[in-house]
Amino acid sequence: MRVAIIEDEALAAEKLERYLIKHSENVEILAILPSLEKSIPWIAENQASVDLFFMDVQLSDGLSFEIFSRTILTKPVIFTTAFDEFAIDAFKVNSIDYLLKPIKFTDLTKALQKLELLKTQFSSPTHMASMLDQIEQKVYKDRFLVQMGNHLNSISTESINVFYAEGRDAYLITADGKRYMIEYTLETLEELVNPKQFFRVNRSFLVHLNAITDVMVYSNRRLKLTLKCKMDKEVIVSREKVAEFKRWFEGLN
Repeated sequence: MRVAIIEDEALAAEKLERYLIKHSENVEILAILPSLEKSIPWIAENQASVDLFFMDVQLSDGLSFEIFSRTILTKPVIFTTAFDEFAIDAFKVNSIDYLLKPIKFTDLTKALQKLELLKTQFSSPTHMASMLDQIEQKVYKDRFLVQMGNHLNSISTESINVFYAEGRDAYLITADGKRYMIEYTLETLEELVNPKQFFRVNRSFLVHLNAITDVMVYSNRRLKLTLKCKMDKEVIVSREKVAEFKRWFEGLN
């Protein structure tokens, strides 16, 4: 198997190379590329000879996802990163797996075994439909890290009533009424959370289904929501969202 590694941390690249060789003596490392600037032209010229790419998500000159918008990459990719918030973006491209740093040898082995399994399924028409379903499944975020002063806290997504935007800042409110600032936009949050649980009712609010205690017909064909947590602002379903909200609230989406 011929591998190219896109990684800007030399020690991380060396560790990955050791693990790959430990996994199989048939692994050949074709290149270790430290940046977008070096990776993109290399891929354009050498992709045909590569069986698998390993990509660190955060490189010194940008996110490796930019590679997919600047060149055509058709080979499988295993992403590596110290952060879990990029998992959704990873599975939108040619991702086989998403390994969190520090990478464990057992996790690497499982990822490579998954690649071999998928290759087998691709070659068998009887398994094609189930394999495609597996690849397209999204993994939604189940916890969010928040900070209060010098303290960090991990908040379960199930305990969040609402995300909302206020100016350039975004916040979450928990079922017990606690408010925390978070470093995400509502657009990003909408991608990270399960759409069966959360609905973007307007530009400012992303609401959890279980947080809604009442829905009232409001002026101008809109809807007004009452939530379990106390809000100092009205939560209104915008007119263009009403039909979609009703389907979601009924469980039809």
